[in-house]
This record gives sequence, structure tokens and C-alpha cells, in this order.
Amino acid sequence: MPGRVVTVERRPRPRAMDSLGALAILRGLAVTSRHFFRNLWGFLRGRPTIFTINYPEEAQQFAPAFRGMPVLVEMPDGKERCVACGLCEWACPVDCITIYPAETHDEVERYPRVFDIDMSRCMFCGLCEESCPEEAIVMSDRVAIASTHWRGNVWHKQDLLVPVGDLEKRLGSIRRGYDTRASEPAVERESA
Repeated sequence: MPGRVVTVERRPRPRAMDSLGALAILRGLAVTSRHFFRNLWGFLRGRPTIFTINYPEEAQQFAPAFRGMPVLVEMPDGKERCVACGLCEWACPVDCITIYPAETHDEVERYPRVFDIDMSRCMFCGLCEESCPEEAIVMSDRVAIASTHWRGNVWHKQDLLVPVGDLEKRLGSIRRGYDTRASEPAVERESA
């Protein structure tokens, strides 16, 4: 058996013609007018306040922690830093990374014979970057990676290689994250 019914009295919703609606419209017009006249005054003085970026002509500056397209780090000698351990492939939640390892001629080092990333599946989560012990795959600031056909979204090793000098900002950001975590226990060990 249900309990008793409680009727809740609610105020009627204000209409646009009520005083609250007119007040909201006036408040919005005041904000718009303030921005318009401030920008007009800056334009007349010769120092306009422009917050837009003309995208194809001007490059947007991203924060060092920005996660764009994942790329492979190319060392100054032209080789990739990757040792084909497969941790990035294993950590990827959507399985967009494919690695086939191979060994060098001296059979001491490994390198990726095939390293492909399907950008149509990549969700730019950065787990591949976090799992890499060699800092060989990092999230770059590339965001314009559109293609007209499905096969164009599969990026091969040669397409993904970026010189280490172009990635210093991102690598520095990653290393600062490591330093803050690793420096505290090291100080405690030295004092003990």
C-alpha cells in the first residue's frame, strides 16, 4: 500500500515577457556592448585585442603537456629510439599500434621492422607514451592528420619518425613529471 501523496507547490516558470526575462536580456546587451566598445577603442588606438588565430597562416602554440598525434623519436644518427619491446602495443586500449620486431646484425639490439599506428582508431590517450621505457614514442603537437581514404589513416614507421630536436619541449615536460616523482625518495635515501 503506497504512502500518502505529498503535493509540492512550485512557482510558475518566468516567461520572456516577465521582468526577469527583460532583465536578463538587458544584462546580456550590456555585456555585449562592453566588449564591442572595448574592442572598438583598442582598434582606434592601433592596438586591437584580437583573440582569434588565423589557423592556416598562424600556428597555434600548445602547452607542453598537450597530447596530439603519437610519433616516434628519431635519434641524430637517423635511427629510431624504439627497441620494439611491445609495451606501447600492449598498453594501447584500442589496439591501434602494430609492431613486428627484428634484430640488428650483431643480434644484440632489437628494432621495429614494422611500426604502424592506425590513426583512425587512436584516441590520443597517451598510454603508449607512459608505458615506453625508452621515451621512444611521444605525443606530439600534430593535430591536422586528416585523410580522404581509410588506408591514409595507417601511419608507417617512416611517416612517424620525428627528429629528437623537434620534440624537446614534450620530452622536457615528460622528464619534469619523472623528476617530481623520483626526486622525493632520493632525498630521503641520502639523509638516511
